[in-house]
Amino acid sequence: MGAPKKADWREERRKRAWELKQRGWKQKDIAVALGVTEGAISQWMKSGREKGEEGLKAHPAKGATPRLTAEQQARLPEVLAKGAVAYGFPGDVWTSRRLAVAIKREFGVSYHPDHCGYLVRKMGLSLQKPVVRASQRNEQAIAHWKNQQWPQLKKKPNKKSAQ
Repeated sequence: MGAPKKADWREERRKRAWELKQRGWKQKDIAVALGVTEGAISQWMKSGREKGEEGLKAHPAKGATPRLTAEQQARLPEVLAKGAVAYGFPGDVWTSRRLAVAIKREFGVSYHPDHCGYLVRKMGLSLQKPVVRASQRNEQAIAHWKNQQWPQLKKKPNKKSAQ
């Protein structure tokens, strides 16, 4: 079962406050008993008077409506499966910017690249940042420098600090 959701215990706390008020408790005593401010109790009592017990119930935050429909979100794996090359990108690596462009082309919906990462993580996947390296890169020369020259350049421990 797990722990109760936040909205559940908060709703129960508001109902408990309402019940204590009906029994004749003062608002400041209710606030102390429930560990909340008197202002919170005042707001709950006003809501209870205006809307009854319905006013004390939890109402989850609405949030912004998604730009992609559930059906379109379900099609996102198909878009990713086509590959980045199918959308004109060099290399078959998806980034959030590339996905934003693909979503715009496929569904006509604009998304900020940062939000594309959220959409992909929601599917249980992750986007990759391509490694940009020079085409003239000489791996042997780099390895030689790391093994031969870098150790000579590193600071050596001071003899006095080692004692």
